[in-house]
Amino acid sequence: MTPVHGTDRRGLLRGGVTAAALAALGPLDALGARTAGAAPLSKLPASPDYGPLYPVKDAATGLELLRLPRGFEYVSYGWTGDLMSDGIRTPGAHDGMAAFRRPDGLVSLVRNHERGGYTGAFTTPAYNPAATGGTTTVVFDPDAGQFLGSWATLSGTIRNCAGGPTPWGTWLTCEETTEVGPDGTRHGYVFEVPHTGKGDPRPLRQMGRFSHEAVAVDPATGIVYLTEDATPSGLYRFLPASRGELAAGGVLQMLVIPTADGSSYSTYADGTGTQYRDLTWVTIDNPDYAPGEVPPVLQGVTKGAAVFRRLEGAWYGNERVYIVSTSGGPAGQGQVFEYDPAAERMRVLFASPDAAVLNNPDNICVSPRGGIVLCEDGSSGEYLHGLTTDGEIFPFALNQVVVPAGGVAGKSVPAGDYSGSEWCGSTFEPKNGNWLFVNVQSPGITFAITGPWRRGSL
Repeated sequence: MTPVHGTDRRGLLRGGVTAAALAALGPLDALGARTAGAAPLSKLPASPDYGPLYPVKDAATGLELLRLPRGFEYVSYGWTGDLMSDGIRTPGAHDGMAAFRRPDGLVSLVRNHERGGYTGAFTTPAYNPAATGGTTTVVFDPDAGQFLGSWATLSGTIRNCAGGPTPWGTWLTCEETTEVGPDGTRHGYVFEVPHTGKGDPRPLRQMGRFSHEAVAVDPATGIVYLTEDATPSGLYRFLPASRGELAAGGVLQMLVIPTADGSSYSTYADGTGTQYRDLTWVTIDNPDYAPGEVPPVLQGVTKGAAVFRRLEGAWYGNERVYIVSTSGGPAGQGQVFEYDPAAERMRVLFASPDAAVLNNPDNICVSPRGGIVLCEDGSSGEYLHGLTTDGEIFPFALNQVVVPAGGVAGKSVPAGDYSGSEWCGSTFEPKNGNWLFVNVQSPGITFAITGPWRRGSL
């Protein structure tokens, strides 16, 4: 594949690519090779390895809440309103999440709750005692396939949407807002939550105040990459003063895609196969801006930084950082970028040509086997999507959550059809990858899915 400078958006694959060559590339390299300059992709009706989707009963409730391929099963847990181990009711609006392997072999899941409003924090510690967002932690036994308990870990925040795990065993939870509370408390920060205990209510102010979405940490350097859910948005990186000690401060920077005249480059309409090289970064001088001051994205633009449309999911895997633009691309239906931090190069791995192929992807994760999972936040059926090793996109799971009249025994969730709710927080059990954990935001449910992963590309 011919490398293409960021200002040359028309560079395409020269020559043919054989099926054998594609198979040897792995899922994401193959995707770039297969689609660069090709006709628009169509979504496979089902994975060629895992097969079509069928209704599957939840091991906990007996309800057919999900459609999955044959051989896969799941168990639900932590429905909104369920009593947790600490006596607190499970908050709603489940969102971003990450899994951590504990020394005793159990798995800790740190889970966001994207709640707004100022009716009171659901636990302590709390950054702003009036704010209703925050995080909870769930414990799962991967050998027994059972959830063991949960508790509240941080509150007093607003709209904890996504975030990301760190190599040192913490979850970075992000506020997707820049609002100011009734008492004047500014929101729009990142907070750190250990997977073994309570979170730190002190905001990591030098990581910026903006509409944070997700983070991905490069374990080789400790650099934190951050996305911003806004248009225009920037792709940021945080250079910590001390590796693994984010509260010690550091420098926030924004990505620059070079242009001939030094102006800000727009990725808004870039399609599959677009490549960017010789990337640089500019420093954001005032990351913790106050109302009335210039926000970080505009500070970056004045220095020539690139802009994106609604950057959301981010995940580190395969020695790359994968980044989702929910409404970018020629059709406005989403882009998936792959950034190589060692080479300072990036490319559009996939830009959806149509909502029927991929409808506004959001959270993203990479399995221990190198495959990718995309959480859809669209309007044409809510799917979890996967990518095959030859670059095709396929549905892996479909939200079919319907709470029947009369509700579910032991649950406080009202009856209703929740199948239009988005998927959030996909994350694999980190050691063996035998379990995929994921949330449905409304009514607020966490699922643990297992099955013959090694039979296919995930």
